[in-house]
Formats: sequence, C-alpha cells, structure tokens
Amino acid sequence: MNKRTFGSRLVAAPYLVWSAIFVIVPLIMVVFYAFRDPSGRFTLQYIAELGRYGSTLLISLLYAFIATLICLLLSYPVAYFMSHRSQNVQKTMMLLVMLPMWMNFLIRTYSWITILSNTGVINTLLSNVGLGPVQLINTPGAVILGMVYNYIPYMILPIYSVMCKIDKPLLEAADDLGSGSFMKLRKIILPMSVPGIVSGITMVFVPAVSTFYISQKLGGGKTLLIGDAIESQFMSANNYNLGASLSLILMVLILISMFIMNRFADEDGGVLI
Repeated sequence: MNKRTFGSRLVAAPYLVWSAIFVIVPLIMVVFYAFRDPSGRFTLQYIAELGRYGSTLLISLLYAFIATLICLLLSYPVAYFMSHRSQNVQKTMMLLVMLPMWMNFLIRTYSWITILSNTGVINTLLSNVGLGPVQLINTPGAVILGMVYNYIPYMILPIYSVMCKIDKPLLEAADDLGSGSFMKLRKIILPMSVPGIVSGITMVFVPAVSTFYISQKLGGGKTLLIGDAIESQFMSANNYNLGASLSLILMVLILISMFIMNRFADEDGGVLI
C-alpha cells in the first residue's frame, strides 16, 4: 500500500510542479501586483480604478453570452445528429469538427478579414447581384462571429461525448411506451446531456469573455473588450498594476460563473466539471 502511495505521488509530481509554476505562481503574481503600487507599497488605488472599465466589462460579458448562446443553439443539433450516426460517419464528422482546430488560432481569425472585408468574398458576391457592399468587418457582429467560429468545437465535443453515453435501450424502452421524438428529447436526452451542456458553456464562455485578438482584428479596434484593456495595460501602457487588477476582477467573475454552472449541473444530477 505504501509502495502504491509513493508511486502515485511520484507519477503526480510533474503535474504538481507544472501546476505550481504555471498556475499558482502566476495567480499569486496577479494578486500581488493588483494590490501594490510601482514602489511595492500596499494600495487599493488600482482596484478603485476598475469602475472606469465597468461598461467594457459589461460589453465583454454580453458578447461572450451571445456567442455562447449561438454556439449552444448550433452545437446541440450537430452533436445530436453525430451521436445517432454509424461509427464511420461519427469519425468523419468528428474529423470535420476538429480540423479547423489544427490550424493556428491567429490564422483562423485573420482569414475572416479576407472573407468579411469590403472587397472580400461575401461583399464581392453581394456586389455582383447589386446588394453590396455591406459593412461586415469592424462591427460587433464580426467579433461575435469570430468567437463562435473559433470556440464552437469546444461546445460540440462535450455535448457529443455525453450523448454517446446515453443508453440506447433506454430510448428503445421509451419508444415501446409510446414516446415520440420530442418527448424523448425533452424527458431523456436533454436532461441527461446537461453535464455536456454545462461543460461546453464553460469552455466557450471563459475564453470568449477574455479574448482580445478577435476584437482587434475583426472589430478593428472599435470594439473594446476587457481582454483588450488588459492587453493594452501590459503591452502598451506598461501599467502592470492596473492590468493585474483588471485580470483579477475578470478571474473572480469567471470563477463565480463556473461555480454557478457547476452547481446547476450538480442539482440536475450531472457531474461536476
């Protein structure tokens, strides 16, 4: 028993070291800089300045919420369809879902500039039929589109994974008892897929609310999100203290959101993330 315990600890040691260096230490540094001035003295000055970014934070939350909702509405039917196909079709569809993720995130986002620009593919087609050009790039819609495109696989995969584990005899029993497709979806499939939905919402909402590259490239700098504010404080203004304060409040909001969603999943009989 002692040998097993020692072996388990030895196997877990690299993970613990990795977590300490790349998770715990950065969090401690963020908290330290958030409550210190450039001279190292304790201060609440930068926490008090967060009020200036209230509207930016609300816009970030709104865009992330819209993008997450769109991803959910698009992903659920796709995941349902995938889970009810043959193994070969499932593998092919899984490959198609994951294929864009093999491409660099920056390249995927930048490619939408070519598609949405005034001389891009969409506006060229609209112009040929006398309906364009239409302002598509540098708009809030373009930013939300970029979020949906980049993060939708993270919604499809967990929902699909949970749906694949639903017992087929359970659905067959529902058929024998006279349940229609809508009744099976409402009474069996939807409740049992709640853990996957909650996981997908978390995996999409968290990166969406903190993104900055998408808003810079597809929003043209006209749409300022909280991620842009944090990035500018660290990279342009060299104000690490204010940047850390913004990061801290964003982390707190994300943790609160994850806690609420985990509790929701737990109350519905799901599995905590």
